Amino acid sequence: MLKKTSFLFIFSILIACNDNPDKNISELTGYWEIQQVEKNNTKLKDYTVNTTIDYFEINDTIGFRKKVVPQFDGKYLISQHKSPFVLKVGNDSLNIYYTSDDTFFKETIVKLTKKELIISNTEGFKYTYKPFEALNLEL
Repeated sequence: MLKKTSFLFIFSILIACNDNPDKNISELTGYWEIQQVEKNNTKLKDYTVNTTIDYFEINDTIGFRKKVVPQFDGKYLISQHKSPFVLKVGNDSLNIYYTSDDTFFKETIVKLTKKELIISNTEGFKYTYKPFEALNLEL
């Protein structure tokens, strides 16, 4: 009896500690501002000011990504182009599969929280984003 109880206890802890890669999927929807780009753990660029930001919208596992330009009044100029994607879990990671204009590529969400988004691609680049906070400069 003690062995069964011990096994169930340890098994429950292992299951509870298992990090589900798609648990924060709803955090992806919104405006994200790039902070830095790395390749092979070497920082290539820090962004202090961005003229464009990325907007992600997701419904279940289907969504799109679009570039937008923030305006001083808190509104956005929105491009007509959007990159549709599908989210899939594979190899314990949340992956973004883009298909647009006969182009197919994959990115992996390394980290997704309310305060940070890190995306990597197959070329070794890693992009770090923070939520965009709109400027509202009423004169």
